[in-house]
Amino acid sequence: MNDRQTLVQALALLRKLELVPHSAPALRRTTAAVGEALRNAIVAEVPAFSGAAKEVQADLDSHAWRHIEEVVRLFDGGEVGDFDFLRKHAQRRAEQRFPLEATLHAYRCGHKVLSRWLRDAATEVAPANLENAVAAVADFAIEYTNVVSIVCAAEYVARTRLLADTEGDRRTELLNLLLGGYDDSDGRVVRLLKRAGYLEQRLSFCVALARATDPLEMESPPRVQRIVESVREAVVPPIRALIGVRNHVVVTVFSDTRRLSGWTAPRAPLSAHVQSALLILGPSVLVGVSTDHSSSTSIPRAWHEASVTLDFATAGERVLRYSDLSIRRLLLHGAAGQVQRALPAWNSELAAADALARGALIDTLRALADADLNVQQAARVLRLHPNTLYARMQRIKDLTGLDCRRYHDLSELLLAVDCRKAVS
Repeated sequence: MNDRQTLVQALALLRKLELVPHSAPALRRTTAAVGEALRNAIVAEVPAFSGAAKEVQADLDSHAWRHIEEVVRLFDGGEVGDFDFLRKHAQRRAEQRFPLEATLHAYRCGHKVLSRWLRDAATEVAPANLENAVAAVADFAIEYTNVVSIVCAAEYVARTRLLADTEGDRRTELLNLLLGGYDDSDGRVVRLLKRAGYLEQRLSFCVALARATDPLEMESPPRVQRIVESVREAVVPPIRALIGVRNHVVVTVFSDTRRLSGWTAPRAPLSAHVQSALLILGPSVLVGVSTDHSSSTSIPRAWHEASVTLDFATAGERVLRYSDLSIRRLLLHGAAGQVQRALPAWNSELAAADALARGALIDTLRALADADLNVQQAARVLRLHPNTLYARMQRIKDLTGLDCRRYHDLSELLLAVDCRKAVS
């Protein structure tokens, strides 16, 4: 048996005891007083109402009065309806983001006032059968409160989900527009971005991409959602964050005021603030952050920068900015695939010999570069006798024909080694 049927049965018992409709006149005479008592009880016992906005206060007054009218209608012989007024009220509460718990608490407070009101009216018309009358109105008050609480909660949750879906669709559309680029001549798009605040003057934008250290974890929706929530919590207002998921990567467009006016100094880079804040995500998440851009039309380029930066993020450099990357690293990232096809034949021979030497030959190249071609210093760093280092250098020359004591030859050797590593 559902709760509405239980309320119908409670109302049927009141009819049998002739409280319906005989107690309706007594109820009507005291509607003003019970309305005031109902409002005072709710404001006194539910803190959320005492400090609520005027719109919420006005809704409380009108909604309390509608419940009084509904109870009088039922006691006047009316049938249990669909509570349309209650559904509309629950929808408004959801749109106002007013806590559902506070609304349900108000109904519990109202139950006390409703019980006293019905008991007093029943006492006037049924003095000879007072005990049964009081029990019947008490049951009705309980069932009425149960029904309105259930209807309100169900409608509130449904409306909240609808609002969340609508907001999610709006965020997705905005994110797609910003990442994909937009046409300034498209009036609808411009209005949408303007309403969302992405066309305001003196704004800075940057894009951050985040994923789990293990890419397979991004196939788990709960894991992705945890990263989304962590990013949202890490960067707080006034910085705005538009977050979505693309290709198993969490994408966030951050924006903040670049400067307060044309007469004030620019603020610190937004990307630097975002980088610092996202360090809180922990060692299991890698993040790439673009540089700052001064226009929303540059967000597609920022997205590309963040994508490149994410490729370089490692456990040792978990949150990287595009500006942290050296020109050498960027050149290798962009050109390694093309250069791989043009690598000299000796590159494979050097790689094979280095593998047999357990990395000693390439370690020698890097040590010489770090020591500015100072063989003695490189030997000390590698903890080798200089003659051993000279022997390795001769081995490299025999394999490649290049003398790693020469700057240009050493640069050629290191570029070839790094290009091979970049595509392997």
